[in-house]
Amino acid sequence: MNDSCSADYSLALRAARQAAGAQHYPAGALYVVATPIGNLADITLRALHVLDLADAIACEDTRQTRHLLRACGIDKPAAAFIAAHQHNEAQAAQAVLARLQAGQRVACVSDAGTPAVSDPGARLVAACAAQGWRAVPVPGASSVTALLSAAGLEGDGRYVFEGFLPVKSGERQAALARLQHEPRAVVLLEAPHRIAALADALAAAFGARAVTVARELTKQFEQIATLPCAEFPAWLAADPQRLRGEFALVLHPHSAAARPQHGHERVLRALLAELPLKTAVRLAAQITGAPRNTLYEQALALRVPAPLM
Repeated sequence: MNDSCSADYSLALRAARQAAGAQHYPAGALYVVATPIGNLADITLRALHVLDLADAIACEDTRQTRHLLRACGIDKPAAAFIAAHQHNEAQAAQAVLARLQAGQRVACVSDAGTPAVSDPGARLVAACAAQGWRAVPVPGASSVTALLSAAGLEGDGRYVFEGFLPVKSGERQAALARLQHEPRAVVLLEAPHRIAALADALAAAFGARAVTVARELTKQFEQIATLPCAEFPAWLAADPQRLRGEFALVLHPHSAAARPQHGHERVLRALLAELPLKTAVRLAAQITGAPRNTLYEQALALRVPAPLM
């Protein structure tokens, strides 16, 4: 985004005033506004109008938000901006509450996407609600729904949102072991400097299970690929550009054939208690007739990670 966009978006701002201006925007309310995740054209007319109307804007990064507003033809004085990020959200809430008490409209935005969804904003909303102030959602672009719409998931469409997994290896391993029992699709987010480590972990934990990987969603170099988890590390290594950008991923749900069965688990638990993992898996496959790869994934999930020293 750059300030040269302002002339182009003056028409959009005028359209926003015409399309959304007749609606009711109560004073003394917090407006939770979704902003584009990469492509500025994804901003909604209602979001433009609310940001233009707002007396104050609580934002993750004041420089980023000021740049966004100017690109859209909106100019606010420095006093209108309240820094509200993960390190000061509790203190920022007090400044927002004072503005609401004065009858102002306050917009809450993160750097990209929807506040309070893997971004700051939840504490701010909770603090306002605790004091009886209204929070008004202004929805828009989302990496989660964008990813799910392009992943081609089979099944009933249910999913769980895990967001960012723990950074520490032991905690991450435990989280992945838990997710191996999750039959629904699982949405994950990851930063570029940790994506290679996540790819290795998913390959080890999920093997042939499909994952859709999306990087730079809505941006010029957007890339979306669906592949087995086992092939994810090699896919990343094949092109250095694939290590760049923000990532959203979705583990596809277990197919009916691959879904672990309760009876198989009982057999596997008994064998794991007495035998090495590979031997237990081989014998469990012979006893139950279940696919060895499925049992191997299940065995990994049943193993308790060793505590970090």
